Amino acid sequence: MGRELHEVYFIDGVRTAFGRAGEKGVFWRTRADDMAVKVVRELLRRNPGLQPERVDDVVMAATAQVGDQGLTLGRDVALLAGLPETVPGFAVDRMCAGALTAITAGAGEIAMGAADVVLVGGVEHMGQHPMGADVDFNPRFVAERLIDESAAVMGQTAENLHDAFPQLTKEAADAYAVESQRRAGKAWDDGVMDEIVTPMSVFTDEGWTVADRDQFLRPDTTMEALATLRTPFRAGGRVTAGNSAGLTDGATAALISSKSAAAELGLEPKMRLVGFAYAGVEPHLMGLGPVPATEKVLARAGVTMDDIDLFELNEPFAVQVLTWCDGVGVAPEDPRLNPYGGAIACGHPLAATGVRLMAQLARGFRDRPDSRYGLTALCIGLGMGAAILWENLQNGG
Repeated sequence: MGRELHEVYFIDGVRTAFGRAGEKGVFWRTRADDMAVKVVRELLRRNPGLQPERVDDVVMAATAQVGDQGLTLGRDVALLAGLPETVPGFAVDRMCAGALTAITAGAGEIAMGAADVVLVGGVEHMGQHPMGADVDFNPRFVAERLIDESAAVMGQTAENLHDAFPQLTKEAADAYAVESQRRAGKAWDDGVMDEIVTPMSVFTDEGWTVADRDQFLRPDTTMEALATLRTPFRAGGRVTAGNSAGLTDGATAALISSKSAAAELGLEPKMRLVGFAYAGVEPHLMGLGPVPATEKVLARAGVTMDDIDLFELNEPFAVQVLTWCDGVGVAPEDPRLNPYGGAIACGHPLAATGVRLMAQLARGFRDRPDSRYGLTALCIGLGMGAAILWENLQNGG
């Protein structure tokens, strides 16, 4: 029996501010699941046409699925956010592509007709749950040389990229970082982030305050300042705190739906999901992952890089962005690439980041109404990459 696939629309996406992980971070005394609840409630507030009982599923991602971001996180967050008991939920983990995988999982439900409306997102409290802290790596990985030891330390994989591509210098990485900070600062000054970031009241050692701005934002960063930073992953290395994303706490959530549900509920779609792809690469060169993922999704959709008007690429390390640029033929200073800055300026709370990319892409589409296609992509620990191709629905298309 034949089956009709349904179009998937991105309706809205929000995030918390991203805080510094650890005791100096604004979210140090805030639970991870409460951060996720905040952004889910904000989506419901911003889209009053959506009755809570019409949500068919809640998909939430976390890399460290323990403690306050454990359980079956999607169901946990759904109940805490006040959704009816009839609304199910589940959790996913694909490390840095957690929220992006939540999107594609929910999209699969919608495309197959198993759901009409899905809430998706991710959360990571890296201050309470440091990456790898509760992981027991199988000794066979190293003993049998299945992977290089450096594959388990993301900063070392970034140093490996510098080794593999010596033309991608520390100076080029620092220059990219300076520009990311500048663009992010401008985006905040222009009010772009006011639309994407929802303030959250949090309790700190100094009392109650409002988390409403990214703690790693340094728009006045200079090349001279970055040149003085130490290289923690290797003596005389090239990866520093200045050309990397900081360890971060934060949460994101997005609302996706079928075309028919959007029309019925009066939701205003911003993007149409055209296609997506995941790919694997050598684990110790993890940052290469977005290159084959990008190539794969474009080939499947029958479009080329010249057809893409906007790119939102994660920035765990500046050198990772440079390898993607080198691999797909995009200049690092291209105005289509991360026009509002990226993770070097705002931080990278692992499983939450994918929705941040999508929310910024949706805003970029609105600011550039003549644009048609956009790409969200990122690298993933242990040697993977992910990419989603979107079409702009805010230009009358």
